[in-house]
Amino acid sequence: MPQWLCHQLMKAYYKKDRRQIKLLNECWFFYRNSAEARDSIQREV
Repeated sequence: MPQWLCHQLMKAYYKKDRRQIKLLNECWFFYRNSAEARDSIQREV
């Protein structure tokens, strides 16, 4: 997980900002899924 995302999540949890937590969680899953897709494409080549 990128450090900036980790810091943002910690801040959102500390403030109990549910909207920000949801948004950052979606960002993390998007980032992780796109990284996995890139890796699988590179393995196929």
